[in-house]
Amino acid sequence: IGNGNCTVIRYDGTGFLYHMVRILTGTLLEVGCAEKSIEDIKMALEQKERELTGFLAPARGLFLEKVYYQEGEER
Repeated sequence: IGNGNCTVIRYDGTGFLYHMVRILTGTLLEVGCAEKSIEDIKMALEQKERELTGFLAPARGLFLEKVYYQEGEER
């Protein structure tokens, strides 16, 4: 979602690997700037090659907004 000079990207999931959100963000930025194509990313996923995906986006500006727990789950 674009908002002037700010772009909001929302990720929902049941768990994330170390640096996963930063990698996803870097990849989306590279596709959005036409540095990589959707086909490049599809190939990277099929080959399971991290090196073929986008850059590791800086942590600056990325934050965890909310955590949802299932009822009865320990916190």
